[in-house]
Amino acid sequence: MVTGAAGFIGAAVAERLCARGDEVLGIDNLNDYYQVSLKHDRVAHVREAAPDAFAFKQVDFSDWDALSAALDGEDFDSIVHLGAQAGVRYSLENPRAYVEANLMGHVNMLEVARHRDSAHMVYASSSSVYGGNDKLPFSVEDRTDHPVSLYAATKKADELMSETYAHLYRTPLTGLRFFTVYGPWGRPDMALWLFTDAILSGRPIKVFNEGEMWRDFTFIDDIVSGVVACLDKPPADDGAEKAGGSVKPHALYNIGNHRSEKLTRVIELIEQACGKKAEVQLMPMQPGDVEKTYADIDAIQRDIGYQPTTSIEQGIPQFVEWYRAYHKV
Repeated sequence: MVTGAAGFIGAAVAERLCARGDEVLGIDNLNDYYQVSLKHDRVAHVREAAPDAFAFKQVDFSDWDALSAALDGEDFDSIVHLGAQAGVRYSLENPRAYVEANLMGHVNMLEVARHRDSAHMVYASSSSVYGGNDKLPFSVEDRTDHPVSLYAATKKADELMSETYAHLYRTPLTGLRFFTVYGPWGRPDMALWLFTDAILSGRPIKVFNEGEMWRDFTFIDDIVSGVVACLDKPPADDGAEKAGGSVKPHALYNIGNHRSEKLTRVIELIEQACGKKAEVQLMPMQPGDVEKTYADIDAIQRDIGYQPTTSIEQGIPQFVEWYRAYHKV
């Protein structure tokens, strides 16, 4: 089962699992955080690629009764839990959405994994758990006690709740701290989409912290390869210390590109791919944002064999090409 199957990463993971011969049940509540039409199009894209291997149900996994009813009679041996209320900035406006989806929703999925004796649940955490840490690159061994947004706090809470389930019920769990994922079928609230849309439309782009921003941009294909590889290797219940420090069957990994790119360089590459210059508005730092992210991926390389291969010089033109084709611009 893949939650958030109409989302950016969820749809891509579902497609990859189907392509290798797995049968996938995708669930998503299709909320209107961004345009629902894109979510429907992602689901249709996965269905088209794997009509016999992919099934989809619209359900809100934060609603236990609705979730239980939707899963009645469904059979699955493992879970990739990618559904969440995403976005740092929106958490300042609508905190309850994050509590419902990311806290209640996560507990519900842990309960599903426990009661169905799942072989493994891989779940989405976030690089935002590192908060304002200024030691770079971020390591899974670093402390994550000082989140700077409610979104980050909910993701940290998910990790803590998962640790208790691994301890109490020995449920094998792997949390993935994603670093700025981008690529075809991406999210409209992310910088790459916003910048591409503005440049092609002739509108100015807003660049925060006066342009002094760095992100570990990770291409969707690399992320999906990492998610699937993790799914295939549940942490052992052997008392040994796992990545992230647990001695339970619970591992935590950074999943990024292991390169921190300055935002101004990303804008240059979008300009090149669009064939147009950007009109830039330099803005102050946004509340809840951080200046730099940079993933130390030693643990996931060592344990899982994860190796990102796509540079932003390769990945950004692929996103812009998809964007133009999708929007016919």
